[in-house]
Amino acid sequence: MLKTLAVANYRSINKLVVPLARLNLITGPNGSGKSNLYRALRLLAETAQGGVINALAREGGLDSTFWAGPETISRRMLNGEVAVEPTVRQGAKRLRLGFAGEDFSYAISLGLPEPIPKTEFRLDPQIKKECIWAGHVYRPASLLVQRSGPMVRARQGRDWDVLAQHTPEYNSLFDQVGSLRGSSEVLLLRESIRGWRFYDHFRSDVDAPVRQPQLGTRTPVLHHDGRDLAAALQTIREIGDPEALQRAISDAFPGARLNIEPLQGGRFAIEFYQEGLLRPLSAAELSDGTLRYLLLVAALLTPRPPTMMVLNEPETSLHPGLLPALARLIIQASEQCQVWVVSHASRLIAALQQDEHCNSIVLEKVLGQTQVVGQRVLDEPAWHWPS
Repeated sequence: MLKTLAVANYRSINKLVVPLARLNLITGPNGSGKSNLYRALRLLAETAQGGVINALAREGGLDSTFWAGPETISRRMLNGEVAVEPTVRQGAKRLRLGFAGEDFSYAISLGLPEPIPKTEFRLDPQIKKECIWAGHVYRPASLLVQRSGPMVRARQGRDWDVLAQHTPEYNSLFDQVGSLRGSSEVLLLRESIRGWRFYDHFRSDVDAPVRQPQLGTRTPVLHHDGRDLAAALQTIREIGDPEALQRAISDAFPGARLNIEPLQGGRFAIEFYQEGLLRPLSAAELSDGTLRYLLLVAALLTPRPPTMMVLNEPETSLHPGLLPALARLIIQASEQCQVWVVSHASRLIAALQQDEHCNSIVLEKVLGQTQVVGQRVLDEPAWHWPS
């Protein structure tokens, strides 16, 4: 489980250190930076998938993701005594992402390359530094693995062992696991990050694959776009918690029940029975809200809980009356894995905040800079970027 998330120099986030718990609720008005915090977390996840450079390219390139304001906002700027003006940069321009976990912590620093002759990839970002250390707070003595430029080295007792000397600047050290000697921390952390799941783009339009019968194979993990919903629901019924599945359906739709009908050719079809109807409804007939609720049920009741699950605006297309039931489902899921919810739906927020373990993080924007409401310097979790 992550204890702390740190982001620096990314879009509206100049410097942000956020404490985390088992259930984390990210809220705030439109334009406060919720989406930027979510995207920063997705970038961190891409480091273990080998896609952080391509992900930055899809965002318009590294230079366009840098914080656009001054490096430091002075007290006089905040008080409106002087205009917001550029300040003399004290360090190199870097995008920094990091987190502190229960066992290991990790940080990555990305920057623009030095001018390189004979290449047209002059705007490709480079990974300047990566570090893995033991414990929550970085100290030189707790450092286990360090990557500086092309060199990766690991601690061996009181000495350092060079694991690689020619790591490509566009590859994370997680991409080099097979060629690194004695790097169990890298492997463990990579697999932990790869276990994160993000759900933010369930398709429910008329042409969505989920509305048509799909080939049924055991599906303990719902696809990120929900295409294998019927198979995922049947998997929950067979090897998961079928009672919790029925409770989740009844909680939102009293008197309703769900059936998965096997069709010819190994395809599965959803049959949704509602009180008062003489026949079940197929997935093609369900409303967007009902279908999205079933998708969230399948994601949250997975028989194979991830290390972390992130739901971005799960209230989309849902009737407000479904949000308390969704909140109860999210709270139940948070007992099995760490859960993030990014939302601006007041009814869902209120229902989640009733849980005593809910870590509510309210964001605001001050002079264009995303901040946590009420968080002062001494309220921040301890965090130090590796130098």
